[in-house]
Amino acid sequence: MPFVEHADARIYYEVWGPSDAPALVFAHGAGGNTLSWWQQIPHFSKRYRVLAFDHRLFGRSRCTTGNFLPQHFPADLAAILDVEKIDKAALVGQSMGGWSVLPATLRQAERVSCLVLAGTPAGVFTDAVAANAMRIFALSEQSGIRSNEALAADFPAREPEAAHLYDCINALNENFDPQLLARLGDPELRLSASDFSAYRTPTLMLVGDRDALFPPEVLREVASIIPGTRFREIPGAGHSTYFETPQAFNTAVDEFLAEHWPAEH
Repeated sequence: MPFVEHADARIYYEVWGPSDAPALVFAHGAGGNTLSWWQQIPHFSKRYRVLAFDHRLFGRSRCTTGNFLPQHFPADLAAILDVEKIDKAALVGQSMGGWSVLPATLRQAERVSCLVLAGTPAGVFTDAVAANAMRIFALSEQSGIRSNEALAADFPAREPEAAHLYDCINALNENFDPQLLARLGDPELRLSASDFSAYRTPTLMLVGDRDALFPPEVLREVASIIPGTRFREIPGAGHSTYFETPQAFNTAVDEFLAEHWPAEH
């Protein structure tokens, strides 16, 4: 099992697919870990060199509570790419994972072919994002990270087995204290329009039309701040489009990659 040591953390990651194929990296949200991508990895690893990792303090990654610092997320990701000798990759970030992939792109645009942001403001703070984020942080502190917020309201009734699996995957993050999520709102991490003056990376924003955490109207405003971002709603999905509607999610990502990071690259 591969790990990389970086900034007082031991980051776990996995690699699948052809070693000579274009690289594709998945960064999970606060309810997940590498297992979250069980519906993406078999699909994309047929044509891409797929990497997924556990954010620090999630899954099999380890650090102290004091070192759960989201400002390390982009460099944690870069450290994995360095160890794997990957010069360039497409990045996909879900929810909290956006705080990894968008800042990583801003820091090292030459290493990112294209970017997919799924259900995430990725650190861009509008007034609406701030209001929603504060509500999410409060919910996490009171009752933890639960599927009933991260999935469409009717999903557990429609797909009880999948909803149970979501909670089981989340339960593996036994070292993570949900109160730490509030650190994503630290002022030093907040991005605004001025941070994107030189931004040129092709970017796709995916959002479930039933997302209760960051609704479409909130993320549409975020997309308007990131230059050239394509906005796409996925019908019938809540916050976790990759999990709830995997076929629609995979198709949207496939189409975007075919345009900006084709497998025959």
